[in-house]
Amino acid sequence: MTDEDILAEFRAAGALLTGHFRLTSGLHSDTYLQCARVMMDAARGERLCKALAEKLRAKGAGPFDMIASPAMGGVIVGYEMGRQLGVPAVFYERVEGKFTLRRGFAIAPGARCLMVEDVVTTGLSSRECIQAITDDGGVVVGAASLVNRSGGKADVGVPLTSLVTLDIKNYAPDNLPPHLAGTEAVKPGSRPAPR
Repeated sequence: MTDEDILAEFRAAGALLTGHFRLTSGLHSDTYLQCARVMMDAARGERLCKALAEKLRAKGAGPFDMIASPAMGGVIVGYEMGRQLGVPAVFYERVEGKFTLRRGFAIAPGARCLMVEDVVTTGLSSRECIQAITDDGGVVVGAASLVNRSGGKADVGVPLTSLVTLDIKNYAPDNLPPHLAGTEAVKPGSRPAPR
């Protein structure tokens, strides 16, 4: 899939949004990629995750024993990547602000894990999830995301493979450009952003 093919999938799903958004990181942006809308169509999600799995294989990434993802955004993408790569998938949930395995999930000591996200912006959630996997005995050998919106600048601490890399501008709340200043920001994701 080309970058334009991938973005066409987002547009067709109504998942490439423009406006004034407050991101989970606290930054603001005029562009938001709502991966939940992309993944609500199972065939579309399969196409995108298959292309991401092929990209990982082409880079020689792996082998992986399991997929681990941060909830909420990474859950569906993580499970489809597990299906594409033929390995189990688990997800971490925030409990009192810290990523935690629940629901009977466990990571075997030394398991080679691929951390899978939907979108990487600053890499903070990815790094937190990677640390949780490591704390639980896993070995994170790579990370993957559908979208890296940092232009490739986000550092998650391990090799990151993204289906598409975009350079989408983010702004500090006290340094908004004229087209966003004075407009109300919305927070479309699953987690509240800092005020």
